Amino acid sequence: MKKIKIKIEGMHCASCALNIEKSLNKLEGVESVGVSMMTNKAIVQAEENISQDDLKKAVSRAGYKVASIE
Repeated sequence: MKKIKIKIEGMHCASCALNIEKSLNKLEGVESVGVSMMTNKAIVQAEENISQDDLKKAVSRAGYKVASIE
């Protein structure tokens, strides 16, 4: 497992955070997701083989933009 921090642009309410969380949780290999509207970040616990592209696509599907991934 690895911990991934995703900085997200465009969130402005709790519903935004929930939509992103649901989208990321649908990815295979994702163990847990926590999204904070206050910090504009998502913390994802996922398997080692998960790609940054998959994470970016999941955030995009929810209607938001990834600023960075650590």
